[in-house]
Amino acid sequence: MHSDPDILCRCHWANPKNPRYLAYHDEEWGVPCHDETTLFEMLNLEGAQAGLSWETILNKRDHYRAVFDQWQPERIARYDDTKVAALLADAGIVRNRLKVAATISNAQAWLRLRDSGRSLDTLLWAYVDGQPIQNNLASSRDTPAKTPLSDKISKDLGELGFKFVGSTIIYAYMQAIGMVNDHPLTCFRHLAVKDLNR
Repeated sequence: MHSDPDILCRCHWANPKNPRYLAYHDEEWGVPCHDETTLFEMLNLEGAQAGLSWETILNKRDHYRAVFDQWQPERIARYDDTKVAALLADAGIVRNRLKVAATISNAQAWLRLRDSGRSLDTLLWAYVDGQPIQNNLASSRDTPAKTPLSDKISKDLGELGFKFVGSTIIYAYMQAIGMVNDHPLTCFRHLAVKDLNR
């Protein structure tokens, strides 16, 4: 059961009128993630969000899981023209040909990464030595759009064949999977997320 949205102080972007958004903010955003499927899912959803609001993507998240085979890279890597056409006709996702193609490319890059003996989990968390960056922002409006580290990760992922991994997308991804705690000091989740790493 979620707390009364009118009582708790949250990040300014958490829409109190959308239960799905509140649950995402209160339970997931900023929490360190090491689950390979979720890491792959969030990488693609952050890419799909480019140019749109995160709320739009979040509202479509369940449908994305259904039509993208529960984010199984082995299946997605083999999508053919018939599957792509079906996806582009599906109003339940963002019908952007480049973003759909990027998801397939990302699945193929993920498989290459796995075949080399690595994973997204080991790759990503090595950048922060396994410990999330703890920012102490006065307000969520002080959050940077990107950082030198997101620049570096963006470049490296691009060289590995991942698509829609620009630095701004990657910084949002880092926030989402808990590589960085950007809940501001005023948000009730700041200390809760920070305590997860003690």
